[in-house]
Amino acid sequence: MAGIMNKIKQFASSPQGRRSIEQARRASADPRRRAQAQRLLGKLRKR
Repeated sequence: MAGIMNKIKQFASSPQGRRSIEQARRASADPRRRAQAQRLLGKLRKR
């Protein structure tokens, strides 16, 4: 399990990881995207 966490930390600190994190932050700040994500999670939970 520690190996997976180290890989995640390495990815998060890489330029590509930082871009992905920033993109996710922008998407989560958008009310339409947030509603879309909530609907998707609701569908997944019902399964």
